[in-house]
Amino acid sequence: MSRSSWVGRLAGFALVVLASACTSDHKSPTDVVPSNSVSIANFAFAPSGISVAVGTTVTWTNKDGTAHTVTGGGFDSGALAKNASFSQTFNTKGTFTYHCSIHPEMTASVTVQ
Repeated sequence: MSRSSWVGRLAGFALVVLASACTSDHKSPTDVVPSNSVSIANFAFAPSGISVAVGTTVTWTNKDGTAHTVTGGGFDSGALAKNASFSQTFNTKGTFTYHCSIHPEMTASVTVQ
């Protein structure tokens, strides 16, 4: 193998490694949100839709400086201050929509399978 061929292959390999490093999702452990957790931030539920198994408890945590609620079919958290949490166990299959009663434009859902 000639020197220029070797240098070309090495450069190609370096580009692949660099591209992989730039496109991979590097999250710290504190950024990872379990599938049964919902964050309330920037006047939105995130994620806006989750799927869980029957019997799963979902926990919402308010990260906003403003109070929010988690209000849906048969459950209501009441006003949650910053960093407060509310949990609801879903024992029935179906899709449960919910909203913030203080900010009705905030909507989301839990699908129980």
